[in-house]
Formats: sequence, C-alpha cells, structure tokens
Amino acid sequence: MQTTVKSSIVFEGVGLHTGQRTRVVMHPASAEYGIWFRRSDVTDRDALIPARWDAVTQSELCTKISNTDGVSISTIEHIMAAIAGTGLHNALIEVDGPEVPILDGSAAPFVNGILARGLREQHAPVRALQILERVEVRNGEAFARLDPSDTLEIDFQIDFNEPAIGRQRKHLNMANGTFVHELCDSRTFCRSEDVDAMRARGLARGGSLANAVVVDGARILTPGGLRHSDEAVRHKMLDALGDLALAGAPFLARYSGHRAGHAMTNALLRTLFARPDAYRMVECDASCAARLPGAGLTRFDAPALAA
Repeated sequence: MQTTVKSSIVFEGVGLHTGQRTRVVMHPASAEYGIWFRRSDVTDRDALIPARWDAVTQSELCTKISNTDGVSISTIEHIMAAIAGTGLHNALIEVDGPEVPILDGSAAPFVNGILARGLREQHAPVRALQILERVEVRNGEAFARLDPSDTLEIDFQIDFNEPAIGRQRKHLNMANGTFVHELCDSRTFCRSEDVDAMRARGLARGGSLANAVVVDGARILTPGGLRHSDEAVRHKMLDALGDLALAGAPFLARYSGHRAGHAMTNALLRTLFARPDAYRMVECDASCAARLPGAGLTRFDAPALAA
C-alpha cells in the first residue's frame, strides 16, 4: 500500500549554499499525489514544483528542480533520500525559501522526523520501476548505470587524491531498512581548499564544520571525526538514492556509480525514460513490496546521531 505521513512535520535550518534560514513543512497528501514541493514565499507565480526527473535544472553541487514559471528549490537530495528510504510515497513539502536546509549534512534528521511521526497506509497499490536491460551514461572514466535486479541495490565507487578519503567502494541491498541503518547519517563532504573557492562563487554560504565533513589531506577537520570509516562513499550512495527517487517510483534495479554525481544520475534517468523498452512499471505484490526500501520500519529504527 502507498503511504503518507500521519500529520505535518516541521524542519528548520540554514541552506548550505544560500546561508538563508528556511522552514520546511512536510504535509500529508492523498494517494497517487506523489511528492511535490511548494515555495510558500512565492505568491505571484505558480509555486508548485514536482519532485520529478524532468524538472531538474542545471546547478552546482546539488539537485535543483524548477517549474515552468521559473520557481525553483535546490538541495533536495537529502530529503528525497529520506522519503525514498522510509518508503514514503505521497507528501506536499512547503519551503519558505529557495533551498532545503542542510541540517547536519545528512538525511538522518529528515528520517528521524518521518519515523517519529509515522506513516499512514493508503488504499492504493505501490508501483515500482523494473529495469529490463542495462542503461548507462558515461563521461570519461565516470559512469552511472542501471541493471536488472529483483530488489534495489546500490554499488558505488569514489576515488579522491586526499588520503582522508582515497578510494572507497560499497555495495548494499537496500531492502530491510538498509538506508536508515547504513546510509542516512552519512554527511556531505568537501576539501578545505574548496570552501573558499565555493564561497567566492556564491556557494556554501551556510556550510560549516557542523554540517559537513571537511578534509585537509589526511586530516579530518570536522570535530568528532567520521561517523563511518567510509562515510564519504556512503554519502554518495545517499545522494544517489535521493536523485533516483525523482523517477517517481522505487526501483527494482542495481544502480552502479563510479565517480558519479547529481548531474550524471539525472542524465541516467533521462536516458532511461527515452528507452521504453528498457523498463516496465509493475504493481507490487506483498513479496515485492517487502523488498523495497523502508518496508517494515518503525520509529524504533530512527538513527541516533553522533555528536
């Protein structure tokens, strides 16, 4: 069955790139509604924006969606990952500014809010995107691809010169609450030398050691260090799940990413939907639904955040 939140949930914080303090309210929505954002500060144009792959517009270092009136909302990837990872299907998300707040740099605060409030089942079937044959996009050595699988798997590899990150690879089956238990608390990361450069371009104005893992060579500058020894690749997997959620349905597929980012995952979705022979939409029976991210989670699965 599809789900929505039992009642509205409020999140507040600063945007990573704008530095602007914003308030997010996640409201229940009817079955078959899907996920929509609404800019509550916009009154002179259409303020509704669909959380959909074909609404994604070009942006740096985050995922940004826009509607036909030019109203946009950015840095949606973490809240979208939390939505997908908890098995939430229908919600209206109101934001009183141009960017979803970064909070602690992970999806865990959003997950905690959703699980604490709880989900309400709706009388509508869950549908999933079943991949029938490989779909891939490449840019030099980087690639993102989807292969057939009877559940959602994510296989990701990163390779950075900084010894604090280096080369990391992780593969996870996303069933049985894996996202909540293994990925959702992993924070965004960057190199210390990139911070000033980003701010010079008007980015990362709200970034700090409280909402990102900052590395300098072999050193972790963020107080408290890492939450996981491979936190960087786990965060890239988190981002990938959030960007895949813009397909509008959960996947039955293996997603593989190598040095892939937001733009490449969106390019993968655009390539997929241009190839109707490569996928089909299936109505999930009980066995299929039990393999989807979020199935069986309760409030007791909410992550305890590291200091």
